[in-house]
Amino acid sequence: MTLYIDPPRWPGHGTLWSHLISDVSFAELHTFATELGSPPRAFDRDHYDVPITRYDRAVSLGAVEVTSREIVHLLVAAGLRRPKGRPH
Repeated sequence: MTLYIDPPRWPGHGTLWSHLISDVSFAELHTFATELGSPPRAFDRDHYDVPITRYDRAVSLGAVEVTSREIVHLLVAAGLRRPKGRPH
C-alpha cells in the first residue's frame, strides 16, 4: 500500500493544505484517510485535502512525500485522475 502526499502549500480556510492520493485504488485511499482521521467531506474527486496539522501524521503513517507535479503524474499513470468538469 503506497499513498502519496504533496507539501502543505495550498491556502484555504485559514490554513495550508496538501493533497493525499493513492496510485492503486480509491478504496485504499479511503481506508488510509479514515486511519488519518480525515472526514469524508475532505475527499475531492480523486484526492483528499489534508490540512497542515495532519501532514506529519500522514507521513508517519506511511504516506510518501512527493511534489504536486508528481501527484498529478501518479494519478494519471494509475488511471485515477478525475479532473474538474469531467464525469466521475
